[in-house]
Amino acid sequence: MSMVYVDVAQNGHASIDSSITVDGFDECFSRLSDKPRPLNLNTERQRSCDERSLSELTIGLSPHPLFRNVDNSSRFMDHFDNGVHTPITPNGFETHPMVTEALDALRRSLVFFRGRPVGTIAALDSSDENLNYDQVFVRDFVPSALVFLMKGEPEIVKNFLVKTLRLQSWEKKIDQFQLGEGVMPASFKVLHDPKRNTETLMADFGESAIGRVAPVDSGFWWIILLRAYTKSTGDTSLAEKPECQKGMRLILSLCLSEGFDTFPTLLCADGCSMIDRRMGVYGYPIEIQALFFMALRCALLLLKQDAEGKAFVERIAKRLHALSFHMRSYFWLDLKQLNDIYRYKTEEYSHTAVNKFNVMPDSLPEWVFDFMPKHGGYFLGNVGPSNMDFRWFCLGNCMAILSSLATPEQSTAIMDLIESRWQELVGEMPLKVCYPAIESHEWRIVTGCDPKNTRWSYHNGGSWPVLLWLLTAACIKTGRPQVARRAIELAETRLSKDNWPEYYDGKLGRYIGKQARKFQTWSIAGYLVAKMMLEDPSHLGMVALEEDKQMKPVLKRSSSWIL
Repeated sequence: MSMVYVDVAQNGHASIDSSITVDGFDECFSRLSDKPRPLNLNTERQRSCDERSLSELTIGLSPHPLFRNVDNSSRFMDHFDNGVHTPITPNGFETHPMVTEALDALRRSLVFFRGRPVGTIAALDSSDENLNYDQVFVRDFVPSALVFLMKGEPEIVKNFLVKTLRLQSWEKKIDQFQLGEGVMPASFKVLHDPKRNTETLMADFGESAIGRVAPVDSGFWWIILLRAYTKSTGDTSLAEKPECQKGMRLILSLCLSEGFDTFPTLLCADGCSMIDRRMGVYGYPIEIQALFFMALRCALLLLKQDAEGKAFVERIAKRLHALSFHMRSYFWLDLKQLNDIYRYKTEEYSHTAVNKFNVMPDSLPEWVFDFMPKHGGYFLGNVGPSNMDFRWFCLGNCMAILSSLATPEQSTAIMDLIESRWQELVGEMPLKVCYPAIESHEWRIVTGCDPKNTRWSYHNGGSWPVLLWLLTAACIKTGRPQVARRAIELAETRLSKDNWPEYYDGKLGRYIGKQARKFQTWSIAGYLVAKMMLEDPSHLGMVALEEDKQMKPVLKRSSSWIL
């Protein structure tokens, strides 16, 4: 089957070929509908698992991490029109007219299944053909989920996590080929049939996507969001459920499987992430590697220390050591490294080679010499055999900071680069998804003449307001809130007036994207997360991890095989 679905009568059971019905599955989580149980306030003074080293986790010194509880019981409560409760912060933060408008738009985007909110629709723009913008996307929902968590409304996030976990267990086929068991859907849709009084839950695992590519990032975002939910609420019961533990292990089994690859990075096709069209990011794109790293670290905090969990903890720890070394060594670019590449020798053989990927110095693009500041640096877009993609990608670099894939020095350098190249990367609307754009003959070859990804548009150098929350979180973590404030103030001059577009076009982000949807939910949510996180920086803990001091592998020179 090309699309998995389940018909559910309002008072009946799921009619699918499965031993577990939707009612039965929901019954497994029935107790999760209760409010998160509060932890003892003394946990504020205990070390969380975030502060423990990998070595402590691998030897199992603690049965399960402690998460700091956020007590929302003393906050005043307001009611959504649809019955969902929303806390009002006492400092009048929500009286800001643009915040009020954004919160109202986010409320209207809620999607319900069997009377419960399960996510937010991608866009509420009725002026264009829906395509898949009428669905709930896993990656798109993350900023929406963070808003609800910050406002003390975790129930929506819990429902989303449970429903997507159920979808993961369904059969996934594209034509005659069966996808891996752990693949999470890119999106899902709720279809209502008023005549039959039923609701149909329909998921897309890539079989309906443009290019028919399965989402690699959905599983990573799911784990990251599960950790954010647990960190925000202090409720460990969801993550501890056997179904959630199994779901994480299935995701990890896919990405930790052994094969022919000689690198610890994850090999990916084009179109498997936020950049879901052909853009020359096949191979080892920085976005996927940073999300991979973050998801692995989050999984370490969430996996139970039972027999199955410990086996994965050991595999994760080894992979994290190798991945951090590989990324920090070979993906990092600053002025010194650029000069070294400029002087590379080629056709080097043996383990003593300096130019290990056989990169040709003549492949260095002209723009990178002027783009690289004296103080600053960033993680390259891609590294592979005879290939270095020198483009700057926002999501990957910000996530590298938040996950501590970047060292403190590298995090500082990334922020230095953003400030030094503000006009190029921010311009008049935060924030470039990548820089620079590809054009002319290169555009034809790399994108396959994609008319949507023309220069300085969409994924090809377009400006995406959703990235504002990632920039803000990175700024707060690196101690530069003034940079985030400057970007937010810039966005506030236009976002609301332009009806919250999906993206902007042009070198400076001056023009509303020619095919951009209006009232794009993650543009709305991205602004809210940035605004709320800057207002209360303690929210950063949901999406950021401190550096693990033990993640410094012993370097050993590989030996050549002698036959």
